[in-house]
Amino acid sequence: QRFVPSVKRRAFVARLVHEDIVSPRFFAPPVRARHLGPRRADDMATFAAPGAEHAVAKAQPAAGGFDFGQCPRNAALASAPVGKGYAAPTPMSTGTTICGVVYAGGVVLGADTRATGGSEVADKNCEKIHYLAPNIYCCGAGTAADTEKTTELIASQLELLRLSTSTQSRVVAAVTLLKRTLFKYQGHVSAALVLGGVDCTGPGLYQIYPHGSTARLPYVTMGSGSLAAMSVFETRYADGLDEAAAVSLVKDAIRAGIFNDLGSGSNVDITVIKTGGDATVMRGYETPNDTGPLRSAYERPRALKPAPGKATAVLSTVVEVADADAMQL
Repeated sequence: QRFVPSVKRRAFVARLVHEDIVSPRFFAPPVRARHLGPRRADDMATFAAPGAEHAVAKAQPAAGGFDFGQCPRNAALASAPVGKGYAAPTPMSTGTTICGVVYAGGVVLGADTRATGGSEVADKNCEKIHYLAPNIYCCGAGTAADTEKTTELIASQLELLRLSTSTQSRVVAAVTLLKRTLFKYQGHVSAALVLGGVDCTGPGLYQIYPHGSTARLPYVTMGSGSLAAMSVFETRYADGLDEAAAVSLVKDAIRAGIFNDLGSGSNVDITVIKTGGDATVMRGYETPNDTGPLRSAYERPRALKPAPGKATAVLSTVVEVADADAMQL
């Protein structure tokens, strides 16, 4: 009796083989095709085609999120012989001091503004306090691109959740989304986060590590300058601080990181999230490294001053600054 597999059976077998549920050899024909007639040989070849021994496996479609598919290629290029390899570019890192504290009326978050690329300062005024929801903000340390894009992804998911539930975002929901995302990549996404917010359960402050572990604490420091900042917290923290005392404590903790850690520097950013969900973002709250006074006190040597008539005349001495950040003033 001739064996002609049905179309449904062939489709079912192809799906099993494609998804690596069973081996292609399991469906191999029990006899050689040369003993069969031409019509039957064609049928058996069609039946065995989805699991052919020399077939190239079809790549699975991307499911979204971060893609590490080029990592083996980059490793092979970097390990090539001297003179033939390609060194990978150094990612911009926010060698950082970030911290947060819970006070009687909400949460205060703080961060410095220096971003480094290796031993060089890549950005003097990097924004490290990221928006997640109107009542939730997050400080990021690690690779600048990872912290920014990870928080943008979670902010989008929280927005969709608010639209579907018509309720305020919960702090624990943001923490859960972040820790699941980071755990999925097993620490390869370099994002160490300090998350703070206020919801119907009160103020909450969380520490989130790149591998996905979390901790809820009354005060938190992270980043390369975390030890200097923690010394300030352990010296001056007390339960039931008011807003002014909490802001001053966070400011001094960030200053300790700025002046005692080479990876931290420039300005102090502060964000205050109050009970009720109102947030106040203060960019450049303090600029301890302002170079304006130093530049204004510098006198140009006479030897470098052009002689009269030897240079273009000064047209105006009035300077107008428009759309400049704090470090460009």
